[in-house]
Amino acid sequence: MTIGFASRAAVSTCVLCTAGLLVLAPAAATTGTGIDPGPRVTPASASLLYRPGTHVRPRPGTPGVPDLSARSWLVADAHTGEVLAAHDAHRRLAPASTLKTLFALTVLPILPAGITHRVSAEELAGIGPGSSLVGVAENRGYRVSDLWNGVFLSSGNDAVRVLAELSGGWRETARRMQAKARALGARDTRVTSPDGYDAPGQVSSAFDLAVFGRAGLRNPEFARYCARQEARFPARDGGSYGIRNTNRLLTGADGVEPYRGLVGIKNGYTSNAGNTLVAAARRDGHTLVATVMNPRADDGLAVYEEARSLLDWGFEAAGRVDPVGSLDALRSGPLRGPEAESAAVPVRRGDGPGRPVSWTIAGAALLGGAGTALFLRLRWGPVPAD
Repeated sequence: MTIGFASRAAVSTCVLCTAGLLVLAPAAATTGTGIDPGPRVTPASASLLYRPGTHVRPRPGTPGVPDLSARSWLVADAHTGEVLAAHDAHRRLAPASTLKTLFALTVLPILPAGITHRVSAEELAGIGPGSSLVGVAENRGYRVSDLWNGVFLSSGNDAVRVLAELSGGWRETARRMQAKARALGARDTRVTSPDGYDAPGQVSSAFDLAVFGRAGLRNPEFARYCARQEARFPARDGGSYGIRNTNRLLTGADGVEPYRGLVGIKNGYTSNAGNTLVAAARRDGHTLVATVMNPRADDGLAVYEEARSLLDWGFEAAGRVDPVGSLDALRSGPLRGPEAESAAVPVRRGDGPGRPVSWTIAGAALLGGAGTALFLRLRWGPVPAD
């Protein structure tokens, strides 16, 4: 192991339109926009983590980092973004379903959880062979919140397909995910398939996935979904069935002991990526985020045990190591303009029961416009025609 050392203004019509949207879509209003604050300054160099090998800056008496078989891993303080230790942090590898963290960061803020959509056969076309599925059925109405349960708990690529179509389409969603990654300073990620399915050129890194996981914890809706162990999912016949989170470190399934203080995030597996995991845990008010990518140990559950070792070490070493980098290091500032989730996004129709997507957006615009007219009349009197 190598040890690395780091050297009055008028009231805007847009504001009133936004107010209209918040009235018609309260679910979106309660979860916030998901926009992160600006980067924090840390003394660690951003370049150190680009060097191969294991990097840690221990003080006297600090326990040694665990010996892991993963091709790449990282553990960081979720609050400050300081990286406590890492191995090949920027190595570009297939991410599998951990890429769904970036998908959620991109799409969650623009689809209110309470709207309902009836799924068409076209929306389920193109799902890759062998994909994990939650069981979305055509001609069945689903709330957006149901579909997100399918994404986070069952890692359902069918649920991802429908949500992507609702938020602009498959290619547009991939493009926006790419822009979101850049805005967060995640420069190793290349998005081809928004569900994380193996696709030529699709890669991420332990660093980038930790960035996505940390950003997700700042969105209350994301945090609730990723910590949820069980949920009910609508069945084709009109009933429902139970689904359980596939993150065994959270649920304790298959003989994996649940990790004390785990707040979830996301696991994944494909034949190309192997097992991947982004995990976060909180103890005594202190939160860590860890990424483990493709353990070479001959055990499908090794990703959970290696993440456990990494988190255990991180809690023990916190405050006893100097950072080797920062998850904010590659960001230039807070999200703005098209990179922010609040940017205008084309949204598909919702033709099922409940509140359709198109009527939600149209209603928001009408209410915003009416609010603008009322404000101008009260403030300045009747507005003359052009």
